[in-house]
Amino acid sequence: MNPENCMIIAHRGESYDAPENTLASINLAWERNDDAVEIDVQLSKDNKIVVIHDKNTKRVTGRNNTVKNQSLKELKELDAGKFKGDKWEGEKIPLLREVLSTVPGSKKLIIEIKCGSEIINVLKDEIDNSGLSAEQIEIIGFDISVVAEAKQALPGHKVLWLAGLDYSFIGKIFRPSVDKLITKTLENNLNGLDVWAGKLINKEFVQKVKSNGLLLYVWTVNDPGKVKMLQSFGVDGITTDRAGWMKENIRD
Repeated sequence: MNPENCMIIAHRGESYDAPENTLASINLAWERNDDAVEIDVQLSKDNKIVVIHDKNTKRVTGRNNTVKNQSLKELKELDAGKFKGDKWEGEKIPLLREVLSTVPGSKKLIIEIKCGSEIINVLKDEIDNSGLSAEQIEIIGFDISVVAEAKQALPGHKVLWLAGLDYSFIGKIFRPSVDKLITKTLENNLNGLDVWAGKLINKEFVQKVKSNGLLLYVWTVNDPGKVKMLQSFGVDGITTDRAGWMKENIRD
């Protein structure tokens, strides 16, 4: 695979330089001509899709609230930028709808579902009304039942299953089987896998996934040398906190 065909994906936007999952980090990614942006979504108490990673708002806002127990109005009152520095003070938790409206015509948005299947119907409506093509929006998630349901609701969109592999202590001990991951992905009619770029990822792993007609993305890689190695293996996408910087630093 030509390295030029490997997407470099901005993890929660340009999250190294700007507050993650905010319009600031997302728009910075588009300004830097990043290939794609990955964001995290959850449902608010009043069934609005908001863009935030953690189940609790404390880490990024300083306020100890559970996302699903807060209304959109309550969530919008929080400052999601100041934790990254005073220059970002006033950045808000965005709606998915607000993020969708920023996506340029040639770029992709990758939406990670961080909650359960209760989000699927609302997500489908938001995506269908976004004006973006099916090629521009992809779905990922760790819960196989949720992403399978997302694929059924949005059959024209690419949907990938997230797998931690050896990211966790348990994963290091039990070393998940690539064959089982591939089988479950195919059984659920998904388009591929999006996996932790740990020690289990080698050329054989990549070739096995690709030989089954599946896409393979990896996360989260901030070292240019490792990005080049993964590109040589043939992965389709690499998520990084420094997408614009990475593209500059992997050029031959």
